[in-house]
Amino acid sequence: MSDTVIQIENLGKSYRLNHEAQERYVALRDVIARKIKGIIIKPKPKKMSQTEEFWAVKNISFDINRGDVVGIIGRNGAGKSTLLKLLSRITEPTTGRIRIRGTVASLLEVGTGFHPELTGRENIFLNGAILGMQREDIRRKFDEIVAFAEVERFLDTPIKRYSSGMSVRLAFAVAAHLEPEILIIDEVLAVGDAAFQKRCMGKMGEVSKNEGRTVLFVSHQMAAVENLCKTGIMLERGTVVEKGPASDVIKKYITGLSELSKISLADRADRKGSGEIQFTSVALQNGKRETVNSFTSGEKSIFVLKYNNIAKRDISQLDVEVRIETYRGHRLILLKSEMCGKGFDLIPKDNDTIEVHIDRLPLAPGRYCTTLFVTLKGDIVDWVKEAWFFDVEPGDFYGTGKLPPEEDGLILTPHHFHVPI
Repeated sequence: MSDTVIQIENLGKSYRLNHEAQERYVALRDVIARKIKGIIIKPKPKKMSQTEEFWAVKNISFDINRGDVVGIIGRNGAGKSTLLKLLSRITEPTTGRIRIRGTVASLLEVGTGFHPELTGRENIFLNGAILGMQREDIRRKFDEIVAFAEVERFLDTPIKRYSSGMSVRLAFAVAAHLEPEILIIDEVLAVGDAAFQKRCMGKMGEVSKNEGRTVLFVSHQMAAVENLCKTGIMLERGTVVEKGPASDVIKKYITGLSELSKISLADRADRKGSGEIQFTSVALQNGKRETVNSFTSGEKSIFVLKYNNIAKRDISQLDVEVRIETYRGHRLILLKSEMCGKGFDLIPKDNDTIEVHIDRLPLAPGRYCTTLFVTLKGDIVDWVKEAWFFDVEPGDFYGTGKLPPEEDGLILTPHHFHVPI
């Protein structure tokens, strides 16, 4: 038992959800009109709101030993982030108990543990003090933290002026270098660029293998979990449905994705965003505008996306992202309206379709999944991971009748060889 640093027994967290009949969109003129009407006519008493008990986490029990690197996976709404907040003492459990032996550093959201009015320099010392470190020990690690985070120029700038990427870099650098015994990392690392993510993975591996510290890591990127973690825990609807070697748990998760593909986009509950605009279906079309069940390598391919405009008003400053990934979470292609100069400045309120055209599909044969991420004036309105799945059939991409085997790569690109004379 001396090696056990985290003990979780029958852990549960419930919330009270209030359900009230209300309009999804109310204009200012409606509010003013109701106030005036309320002065003239006695308003009717409001109906009692209905409450529902929702268990974000329920009956979870497991132990984690010193030096374990544990990957926690599951779809949106499975309870991953709630579990980490309970372990980080950000929120209190409804049932059960948690025993933690050692200091804990958490990185759950952008800016976690930072005071926005303090500078980067001041926040480094503040976080070190919270972890129980002496000022001299923090000074000893200071240069290493700053170099890792690459924020030298902004050390004396208040954190509230930092970009999300800068905040995440500094927060991870502080959490990893100030020697907590337990490091808890949510998928916030996805905010950083690819080079930074690679450095983070290397650092987490280093602190677990060389320094014997415990790491809990949540991610939708199965490849990262498999490479970093020895143990995997899969959550579903707030409960643990699988625990064991990371590779075995990931296989179970991927099998579940096949079942997920049978659920229509409109019925997906594991989504985030305000819901002001919500995508409801996707159809695949080829270059002849024929609806197909799969695409072909090298051919024109079209995603036809249907959506529901809840507010029934003209849409401006909409940005749509479709991320094409492998089942293991490897990101292959980003299709982004703003990036290709096709930002939607104005879409009429009666429109319900957006199309994504790929002139020549550069994917090898196989099955792929997508993530849909949509913002309106910078705010997230719809975000669905593993939003839909599609197959790619062999095509004559190179005009030679040949394609590379899957293990040699999934991305196809035009190229030629030349011997200069």
